[in-house]
Amino acid sequence: MGSYRNQVKKFYKINQYIDFPEVRLIDEDNHQIGVLTMAEAREKSHETGLDLVEINGKAKPPVIKLIDFAKFKYQESKKSQQEKKGAKGGDTKELQMTPFIGQIDFDTRVKKAIEFLTTGNKVKLSIKFQGRQIARQEFGHQLAQKFLAKINEVGSAEGDPKLIGKRLILSISPVKKKKESINNENSPPQNQN
Repeated sequence: MGSYRNQVKKFYKINQYIDFPEVRLIDEDNHQIGVLTMAEAREKSHETGLDLVEINGKAKPPVIKLIDFAKFKYQESKKSQQEKKGAKGGDTKELQMTPFIGQIDFDTRVKKAIEFLTTGNKVKLSIKFQGRQIARQEFGHQLAQKFLAKINEVGSAEGDPKLIGKRLILSISPVKKKKESINNENSPPQNQN
């Protein structure tokens, strides 16, 4: 059976199910063949052995593509994957620390987080308590706050840190600032309406 991940499926009219008096026909490389009657378009389809696929039925005249339908579906799935990837904005990158991390290592994690966030990725900060360190969870929370303070220009927390097992987890999303909003932040509050 079909997967539930792709709940919205797009259906295309093909071949004999396309019924318009006149159509604009394009080839597989999106080059325009011309405006033809439906009979002429079907003749082209039989000559080439390719399918007729409705691209835009609302256009005047409707746009029909001359292409192998399996190839067309493959191209559409690749296009939708690229759109989803763009919309998602990247991956989630994990950075691990202990509550008593050294300053140089901490600074390295901060630089990495800034790099990840500025390229559109999310960051999952994981502070691992070892042995009896779990009894002093406040050090983990202080470290998380210190980390957030260092990256507040490019990232913001998606909530409060959560203790899962012996790890304190904090998700951080990239901050998208426009030049205008940066200028408004620097101006006095009474100017913001």
